[in-house]
Amino acid sequence: MARLAAVVGFVVVLSAAFRTGWTRISTDFPNYYTAAVAVRHHDPLPNIYDWTWFARQMNYAGIENQLGGYVPQSPATMLPIVPIAGFPPLTAKRIWLVVNLILLLAVIGILARITGVRWEYLTLLLLCGYRSLMTNFIFGQYYIFLLFLITLTLDSFARNRDRLSGFVCGAAFALKLYTGPLLIYFAVKRAWGSVLGMMAGAACISGIALLLFGWSGIAYYLTHVLPRTLEGNSVDPYNSLTATPNMLLHKVFLREAELNPHPVLEVPWLFFFLRTAWQLGLVVFASLGIISKADPDRRRDFAWFVILLVVISTSAGTHTYVLLLAPVAVLLRGASLFKTLYLFASYSTLNLFTPPSLFLKVWVLLLLFFVVGHHYLRAIEMRGAMAALAAVVLISATDAHYRMKDYQAEPGRRYQEIAVEPDALFSGYPAVTRCGIFYQSMADARTGRAGYVLRWLHDGRLGTFDFGGNELRPMADGDGCGIEFEHVAHGRSTFLRLDPLTSRTEAAAAPADPRPDDGLVSPDGKWRVRVRDTATSQQLWLEDTARGDAKQLAGGSCNNNSPAWELDSSAVIFASDCGRAYGLPALYRAPVN
Repeated sequence: MARLAAVVGFVVVLSAAFRTGWTRISTDFPNYYTAAVAVRHHDPLPNIYDWTWFARQMNYAGIENQLGGYVPQSPATMLPIVPIAGFPPLTAKRIWLVVNLILLLAVIGILARITGVRWEYLTLLLLCGYRSLMTNFIFGQYYIFLLFLITLTLDSFARNRDRLSGFVCGAAFALKLYTGPLLIYFAVKRAWGSVLGMMAGAACISGIALLLFGWSGIAYYLTHVLPRTLEGNSVDPYNSLTATPNMLLHKVFLREAELNPHPVLEVPWLFFFLRTAWQLGLVVFASLGIISKADPDRRRDFAWFVILLVVISTSAGTHTYVLLLAPVAVLLRGASLFKTLYLFASYSTLNLFTPPSLFLKVWVLLLLFFVVGHHYLRAIEMRGAMAALAAVVLISATDAHYRMKDYQAEPGRRYQEIAVEPDALFSGYPAVTRCGIFYQSMADARTGRAGYVLRWLHDGRLGTFDFGGNELRPMADGDGCGIEFEHVAHGRSTFLRLDPLTSRTEAAAAPADPRPDDGLVSPDGKWRVRVRDTATSQQLWLEDTARGDAKQLAGGSCNNNSPAWELDSSAVIFASDCGRAYGLPALYRAPVN
């Protein structure tokens, strides 16, 4: 009966998801595909991390009416898609779906062999998380492929093939970052073959990325994108659907005018302290627990550490929790009826859609980590635990102290945010005219429109110009009301001039240099504002044209750019992604006096 239920359920769920994914292009496969096409065209890596450039290339690749971006992926994430990126998008996605189906069947077979749990029961467990399974196939996600690599690592490690397990794990780390903390796990297990293998695997994949993008591209990722990824600012950090402890801390302790205007308790220092403390603390105590317990069964503590990978992830969605299939399958081996039911219930809850306002997945995931690892944590000696706790507190407090300095330099602490819209993810490239401020904005997904539109801020109101494609990088057209912008649709770009008073457009020439390197001089000639590149970000500096004096206008460990002068030279309007996702800014007004 169980075998029949597993086969029927698998066919029903997969056929529905497969049919939808087979006929429709939607997030997230277009992100991987567009990046892979960019690799085939030898495009620079910094461009691939630029949201506006990426939107243009996605349309050129044949994907219409779709928002996307490559942040927070690593430079190597798109590599498995590169061989099929020469096909049209839908054909490439179909190939990817078939590969994922084969890998999923392989995962079930490998897990059945190394755990002793019959394949039909593992299939039923998989089906308990059918939402995660379906979204992976509908959206062409990456996580079944990643689950296969984690399962292969587990299989090799359980059979004492340490170098192979480390190599596979290192390759997975270079592709998707999730498995990085397993290097610590291998070290505390004194599996030095796995440590060396992981370094070798990561080096091989990273070497391919280095050949493709050069050192300058990789250095850009390491200094500009990766730090924001590790901080949890690589996607919308306030989005309740991400269901991570990092998101919960953002929602509770930080204010952002558009994305989180009413935090429970606005205490930034406590946010920075807890963000470091919970990630570092869990890793430290899990490592101490594994050392203290010294479990001879490698599979069990490996499974616990894989759960830890998901717990400390700064970005997760329903599709992510399919990764828990491997550790839960291991834990089912020899489990009592009560524990079996608990594991099934936890896996099901994490892989289904739950009300985001309750943060249920956060609590279920943390509880799963502590329930599975309680006997490891109890084995830690009190003296060692107190020393570790003191070290975690000290490191977290020191980190919070330095983070607060950057936080105080951000524009949100000093200037007024303008053009505020609830839940707006992108407001950039401001253009100031006699008739108001125009800027590029993401369309509201709730309207069914996916793409960039033009917003018009005037007389305290917001208007929208939408011409059916991606409307990019508006610029003031002389001293009047009009603007020029790039219209991207049907695989090509055209430049248009818009009269906002009549809503009429006409063809325009491509701009020669929309953002000159020598800075932007104020209309009265007294000031110049420059965008300066630092080692990790972009910052705005204001110069006195007569005396040459300069001061920083906006700082922080984030990007401040796209300046535009108000017509009376009294203030600079600019875009900043501080306190938000990387490359997804809001607009601010900075008075110069």
